[in-house]
Formats: sequence, structure tokens, C-alpha cells
Amino acid sequence: MQALIFSAGFGKRLGPLTEKTPKPLLAIGGVPLLEIAIRRLIKAQVSSIIVNTHYKADQIKDFISQKSFGVPIQISHEEEILETGGGLKNAARFFNESAPFFIYNADVLSRVDLKRLYQFHLDSKGALASLSVRRRLSSRLLLFEEGRLCGYQKEGKSRSFSKSGEFTALAFDGIHVVSPEIFSKIKEVGKFSIIDLYLHLAEEGENIQAFLADSFAWRDVGTCEDFLKAGREAPFWLEELS
Repeated sequence: MQALIFSAGFGKRLGPLTEKTPKPLLAIGGVPLLEIAIRRLIKAQVSSIIVNTHYKADQIKDFISQKSFGVPIQISHEEEILETGGGLKNAARFFNESAPFFIYNADVLSRVDLKRLYQFHLDSKGALASLSVRRRLSSRLLLFEEGRLCGYQKEGKSRSFSKSGEFTALAFDGIHVVSPEIFSKIKEVGKFSIIDLYLHLAEEGENIQAFLADSFAWRDVGTCEDFLKAGREAPFWLEELS
């Protein structure tokens, strides 16, 4: 089983914290966010990891080379930042298995049961991707009809291709399981969002599933305020890694 960790972003919302240190190497309780993501994925039995890089890529590369995680970790470097969809497409050459794989944002802290998410995807036969989502406030919500992606709401605007007009609005966790067939379906080039890709594919009839993760703790650490809160909660986020 493989995984891709998104670690290329500038971390601009974290202000001075990322001037000298890339966001994935900021530490919670002394453990870098990237290491937390790697260790969680390994506990879920991931055997090979790809990390995409751009901003301060040398620091991330050095960190990975100096640690011994017990699984091969490869770098998918981006000379120009490609966003999440472009980052996935750029990393396609590293995927050599026919099994579904994880995608994991380095800037989230989560207690989502990754094994359960993966099994959910396997059980959702025909699903191209399964997204960990929850009921929470967000400027961008995804719409699901009977668990299947059918639109979005963003900054007061919405668009739905629901057949019934009935849907549930949920926020994305930044954690997903994807079937490798997605690579043959990506027509976009350059820089693009993976969420926009999912919406495009869902409208064309592809099955993008919602894994409801309300019962699992989760925190975005993309802002200084949230990062400081996460630091105070460090024992909770780190206890399952021991």
C-alpha cells in the first residue's frame, strides 16, 4: 500500500513561523507535522510513501534522509508549485501498485481510523476516491447525495448536480483514499486543485464517496492560532504514535 503526503505549500497563513521552516517541519510536542503523518500512515500498514515538495524542499529532503522510518520514502519535487491536483499528477510515476493509495495533507492533525477509511473504500465497489469528511464550519463545503459527491458550496456560492436536489454539506479533512485508475482520467495540466478534479469527474459520473469521520478528532493547523492550540493539545495528538 502506498501513500502521497502533500508537503509543498508555502504556509503563508502561518506568517513568521514558516519564514525559515517549511510548514511540514513545524513541530507539535517536539514532533514535526510531517513525521506525525508518516508515522500514522505506517501504523495503517502503508509500505511506501511519496512526499511532494516545493517550498524549502531541501529542508524536507534532509529531514527524511536523516530519519529512519522503516519504509522507503521518495520525493516528488515541483519546480513550480502545482497545487494538490497537479501535485498528484506530477507524482504519478512513483505509483507502481494496482491497489488504492492514501493521500494525506501534512498540515492536519487527525485521529481518523485510516484502516477503516481504507476498508470503506474497498467496500465501496466502483468508487474512484473516498474522502474523509465531517460536519463542521468551513468556507468550502462538498455536497453529497446518498454519500456520493454531487457539488460544492464556496463563499456563499453553490453548485449541485444532484439528481434529487437533496444533499448533505460536509467539510473535507484533507485525507482520502484513491484508486489508481484516477491517473488515466486526469485531463487537466499544470496547476489545479484535486477537489476541482473530483468535482469534474463526479459530474461526469465517477463515484466519489464520503467517509463520515465526525466521531474522530481532527484539527487543521494552517493558521498560527490553530497551530498554538495544537501545541497545547500535543499529548493527545501524539499518544497514538507510541
